[in-house]
Amino acid sequence: MQDLRNSLAEEQPRINSSLQLALRELPPGARPVAEHVLAAGGKRLRPFLTLLCGRALGCRDSGLYLLGAAVEMLHAATLLHDDILDNSRLRRGKPAAHTVFDPSTVILAGDAMLAKALLMVSAHGDPRLTACISEAVMRTAEGEILEFGQLRKASLSHEEYLDMITGKTAWMLRASCELGALRAEADEDLVRAAASFGLELGIAFQIVDDALDFSPPASGKEEAGTGKPRGGDLREGKLTPPLLFYLSSLPASEASGFMERFAADLLSEAEMDSVCATVHDRGFALKARDLAGAHLERAKAALRAFPPTPERDLLEKMTVYIQQRDQ
Repeated sequence: MQDLRNSLAEEQPRINSSLQLALRELPPGARPVAEHVLAAGGKRLRPFLTLLCGRALGCRDSGLYLLGAAVEMLHAATLLHDDILDNSRLRRGKPAAHTVFDPSTVILAGDAMLAKALLMVSAHGDPRLTACISEAVMRTAEGEILEFGQLRKASLSHEEYLDMITGKTAWMLRASCELGALRAEADEDLVRAAASFGLELGIAFQIVDDALDFSPPASGKEEAGTGKPRGGDLREGKLTPPLLFYLSSLPASEASGFMERFAADLLSEAEMDSVCATVHDRGFALKARDLAGAHLERAKAALRAFPPTPERDLLEKMTVYIQQRDQ
């Protein structure tokens, strides 16, 4: 795993440099907002996947960095919009942009970042690249709409949950990998394999993220492993696997009473804190994390179509990282 971390750390400066070039080309009014959300950090996982998939399939073109930066720019734009929709106070442990800037400005800056990302991809002159990133934008919006429609609902099937997270998270990781394969001019079978790897990795990533939402804050911090306050999903009215496992453990009458208060947004802070502690202490978060395993196995199976390269080895190690990550 250390070689994966070393490779990511080695690539981050050049990825960040590509992002800085893109930032300077944003409209002046959007630039401070974009700088704020990008300065909050992040591992630059999506551009790293673009680099690894492209190189694993034979591409050494520096254009991979611009494609990766475009995906990260698009991802950051979605974070701006997400935090407003969720009324989140923190993003990666720092003030969310809409708490620093006017929310209307933040929304419009996110739109400008999205448009800039599409321009960066279209500049490569390959309509397949533009179609790939455009579909990712559409699917991400679809996932967010599905999630918004499920807020404070009394039930959520596993299929509905998968549909939501496939859109809001997994499709962007799919696009990250597919863009690299397309840039490498890989055969159609390999492009499909890259896309499948990214999609399954993205589903697993969000499942683990939802489990981390219930993890105890690190010493001296108020946020869980997600960089948001512990139990943020619960407070926002989102049903996720850890909470569903908790509900299934309750007597029917107790579960019904809880869901009535949850649906009406009447849970007290003390009750939400108690639920978060119970979800963690009784292993429901770990049980939810285990759901990611099947998707990571499918991600690894997709990688078998790739030729053996050091980059393919790093991509396989990425599945282990996702399963074990604690932030």
